[in-house]
Amino acid sequence: MIDHEALFKISYGLYIVSSGDKESGNGFISNTVFQVSSKPAKFVIACNKDNFSSEIIEKSRHFSVSILRQDTDPEIFGRFGFKSGRNFNKMEGMNIKIGETGVPIVLNDSIAYLECKVTEKIDVGTHWLFISELIAAQILEENIDPITYAYYHQIKKGISPKNAPTYVEKSEPETEAKTTASKKYECAVCGYIYDESEEGKSFEDLPDDWTCPICGAGKEEFDEV
Repeated sequence: MIDHEALFKISYGLYIVSSGDKESGNGFISNTVFQVSSKPAKFVIACNKDNFSSEIIEKSRHFSVSILRQDTDPEIFGRFGFKSGRNFNKMEGMNIKIGETGVPIVLNDSIAYLECKVTEKIDVGTHWLFISELIAAQILEENIDPITYAYYHQIKKGISPKNAPTYVEKSEPETEAKTTASKKYECAVCGYIYDESEEGKSFEDLPDDWTCPICGAGKEEFDEV
């Protein structure tokens, strides 16, 4: 038996992995960035084979990692975690720095960043593992906690994008019929479910400027389920 909830207890961070150049770049939210050696300092990232970023990393052979702060704006997760760079310019309007290796680095809500050069690619099924050597690193803000995967799930009530290594497709659990006629609404951008019975407030009664707590989408992006 595999209890997938147990996997959420493994400690991860949440990062923006970016690649490309100053003319054309793309990035995605990753919870799989880790150091595997100290001399030389080497890091590994996982990227879904279907991700647009996977193509860009293979071509560029370099990438950056933006380490996100605990109170990162939900719009960042919506932009980089639930939209495709094939039909949306994720970098437009962002605070971008071009690094030593020529890759874009997202500075929004970032407390530090890394730049890495890919040295090896390994096929692990749905994802590529990109093994890389650290080229540059810088702290942007001191004494601020980075966001963790556990915090994202437990406090922000975040969900994993379908291309994430930790994504698990689960059906809705069976529940007893409720005495109140509550409804559920799903965000068309990220899949977040607004459950009136849990929130204690009708979706229709939410203010017009209310936005999805995960991706920042407006009420018009929600459909009743």
